[in-house]
Amino acid sequence: MAKRSSSKASVTHPELEPLLGQVHLADCIGFLSKMPVACIDLIFADPPYNLQLRNELFRPNLTKVDAVSDEWDKFEGFAGYDAFCLEWLGQCRRVLKDTGTIWVIGMYHNIYRVGKIMQDLGFWTLNDVVWIKSNPMPNFQGVRFTNAHETLIWAKKSEKARGYTFNYADMKAENGGKQMRSDWVFSLCRGEERLPNSEGGKLHPTQKPFALVERIVRACSDPGEVVLDPFAGPGTTGAAAELHGRKWLLIESAEPYAEAARERIAT
Repeated sequence: MAKRSSSKASVTHPELEPLLGQVHLADCIGFLSKMPVACIDLIFADPPYNLQLRNELFRPNLTKVDAVSDEWDKFEGFAGYDAFCLEWLGQCRRVLKDTGTIWVIGMYHNIYRVGKIMQDLGFWTLNDVVWIKSNPMPNFQGVRFTNAHETLIWAKKSEKARGYTFNYADMKAENGGKQMRSDWVFSLCRGEERLPNSEGGKLHPTQKPFALVERIVRACSDPGEVVLDPFAGPGTTGAAAELHGRKWLLIESAEPYAEAARERIAT
């Protein structure tokens, strides 16, 4: 069963303490492998989606679409992506407490493969939550439906795991006194919330809205518990955890993102 409310802060593993409150510039698989076993209360993971973009995308007016073309999203086919996910998810399960939970976000490109691997590793799915985008990017070529949502998998460590944090009453109160549903409406991260790069464009191509990550942190952890993000990007998870009194640990392999995350959380 879930721990529907709690006022007791999590006990932190002594070896973990020096790592907390930091954005670690590292490959997450190697870093996680050196962390203590069963030391994390909540994981939020926004991994590469393996979008498989082979060519540049253009709108009907011939302007270029600013799509994800970074090296960190490129893999040698599905087998390479699956092997990568098996490694990082396996390490996440190793560091997750028996009372902890994990959230993984993805799109149709990858979420079904990720879900299968999670089940094969022993994770037990609690919900799949749909993030409905109130302002999705249209399909400019008009050959498919507009991709207007992303899927999040919320899972506990195993079928028999008990005592995970779920602040049910808080989520119900936030939803006007009604049980919160699994379809969440948030806008894409735009305007002042979107962190810029040195040229004034987007720093990170898939920065997630603060309100989305904040809800997960508030719903599935308590003050004093430890939140981990193995693909930290511009630090949204750390910012939400810091705001709400959670301990946090971020891992990011790209230096520009890691530095931006540090600056963001410090301010």
